[in-house]
Formats: sequence, structure tokens, C-alpha cells
Amino acid sequence: MKAEVKPLPTYVQVGAGAFAGIVELACLYPLDVVKTRLQLQRQSAGGTQYRGTLDTLMQIMRKESFSRLYRGILPLFVLEAPKRATKFGANDFWGKAFRKLFNTQEKTQTISLLTGCAAGATESLIVVPFELVKIRLQDKSQAHLYRGPTDVVRAIVKQSGWGALYNGLWSTMVRHILWNGGYFATIFRMHSVLPKATTSGERVRNSLVSGTVGGFIGTVLNTPADVVKTRIQNVDRVQGVAPKYRGTFSGIALIGREEGLGALYKGFTPKVLRLAPGGGILLLVVEVRTTLLTQAVSDHARRWLGPPYIAPGA
Repeated sequence: MKAEVKPLPTYVQVGAGAFAGIVELACLYPLDVVKTRLQLQRQSAGGTQYRGTLDTLMQIMRKESFSRLYRGILPLFVLEAPKRATKFGANDFWGKAFRKLFNTQEKTQTISLLTGCAAGATESLIVVPFELVKIRLQDKSQAHLYRGPTDVVRAIVKQSGWGALYNGLWSTMVRHILWNGGYFATIFRMHSVLPKATTSGERVRNSLVSGTVGGFIGTVLNTPADVVKTRIQNVDRVQGVAPKYRGTFSGIALIGREEGLGALYKGFTPKVLRLAPGGGILLLVVEVRTTLLTQAVSDHARRWLGPPYIAPGA
């Protein structure tokens, strides 16, 4: 009978996810600024200001300074650790819950999809205020109104009350359900079709490929909802005045009608350039950190507990 290391508790996934999120954000944040600028841009008689990802990056650096590419990162740095911790921690928690619900220990494609969607809904609950603040700081037309994240919060609360910090909650939840569902379901599928890893190098390859493809699929699925979310969160609600974008699906229909279906994928290029490799980085860092912690716990257990440290059912 081969002894297996006892599965690590959910909090290990939480810690690994937090660390992975910070690494990914530090590497790829400027692409998020570009994505927001493109999503907020409307066609006008004079044409559009930004013509694509590279053009947007160059214009921001030339006209506004390099530091503008990192404007709005502070609330995300505060958010990133709990956000990614919640993503992987919730995925681990809901995975256990769904396997128990379906009375199986096997991780199937359906369970992976349901787990990802549930984790996305959970993650969205802590994301909304930070996303709202980030968007206001990234928008060039509003940049002069705020000195920093605290100023954004103060202005929103003064204008519309504390509840306004959760403006766009449902559109954010739809965005995260779609991305996480696509991401984790794709990772499961990729692990089943990629050659089985027998070395550390092959494990790195499989993690990067699976996470990158998962990030791509998740981005394809959730970009229209993300465009609507950005539009909703960039405007203060005024009492007695109906907002232009009232919800995710009505917003998608409105943008498609007014600007064409292509507008639903505004900002897709910088978004996918961040989230596809970012998904690979996230998965790789999480799996490396988890493997190291598993090994550390296993070594410690063998040293102090001896042979009885065996997974249940092994």
C-alpha cells in the first residue's frame, strides 16, 4: 500500500493564490489600464483616440507619463492578495462541496465547471468596490477629479452613499462566473489531454499551458460582460435619473445595437494579453507553492509522526 501525503487544507490554496495574484499583477498591470481606456472609448465624429493596444500604451507614456500606466494599482494591490486567495480558496472549498454533493471523490469536467462558477461568484463579492475605484482612477477624463483611491471613495460616498461602492455588483458577478468557469473547466480539460508530467520541467510546462489556455477561454467568455461592467461603474448614479446601462444582458444588447457587436470586445487584446499568460502564471505559482508546502508538511510529518501519516482511504 502506497502512502500518500495527506491533502493540505483550503487555507494553503488561499495563501498560494494570494502570492500568485501579487506576482501576476506586478508583471501585467499596465495592460489593465489599456483595457479600461479602450472599453470606455466611444466612436465619435472625429474618430477614436486610441487605435489599439500598442498605440494606447505609447500615447499614455508620451502624453501622460510612464507612471500613469500604474495609476490605480494601489487599490488592486490591497485587493489582489484577498482576491486571488478567494479565487483558489473558494475553488478548493466548492470543489469539496460539489464532490460531496455528487457523492464522488473524482474531479470531473462538470464539477470543475460548477466549482469555477461558484468560486467566481464568491470572488466577485469582495472585488466590486476595488474595481470601481480602479476604473475611476484609470479613466483619463476623470483623472483630474481624484488625488488617489481614498479621494475616489470619499467622492462616491458623498455623491451617492455607501451603497454606491457596490455599483455594478451583478455585472461583476456575471463577469467572474464566466471567467472562472471557463478557466477552471479548461484547466481540467487541458490536464487530461496534455502528456502526463514526470519531471519538474514537464509540470511547469503543463501548468503554464493549462493556465494560459484557461485564461484565454475565460477572457473570450467574459469580455462582453466586462465591457458593460466598466461602463456601469464609471458613472455615478443620480437619484431620479435612469442609468444608461441597467444590467449586464440589457447593457450587452444596448452596446451591440448602438455601437455594433464588435464593441462588446473592446479592450480584448490587452485583456487577453494580460489574463492568458496571467492565468498561466497564477496556476504555476499556486501549484509550485502548494507542492513545496505539501513536501514540507510531508517531511515534517514523517520526521515526527512516522508511518501513520497516510491519506484517508489510501
